Amino acid sequence: MARLLKEIKDDANFIKSHTLQPRWYKKLKVFILLGFLIAYYYLNGIQKTILFFTLFFLLSFLVHMVYRIKTDTWKRSWLDFVVVEENGEIKAKSIGKFYYAAIIINTFISFLVSQLFG
Repeated sequence: MARLLKEIKDDANFIKSHTLQPRWYKKLKVFILLGFLIAYYYLNGIQKTILFFTLFFLLSFLVHMVYRIKTDTWKRSWLDFVVVEENGEIKAKSIGKFYYAAIIINTFISFLVSQLFG
């Protein structure tokens, strides 16, 4: 359990500290998700919203874990995740089309499943 908590803390620190996106963009994504969930709730009810969010979270977590494993915990380039060494320190440089395409696909799948089965 201690190792899992350490891994979660390491990922949270990476998300806070990486320079792949400006800080305002990271915050904007949270507000967009919250706004979407509130609108989805008002349009579709709590059951479909919970189903959508649960599936979206699980699929996004899967994408996160695939990237985490393939990049050796953010230390190696893979697909659109690029790392460079600056002053002897490994830094994430970019992430893009594949990652965000996966998130869009997650949103679409979550929407379809919540509409069909919610």
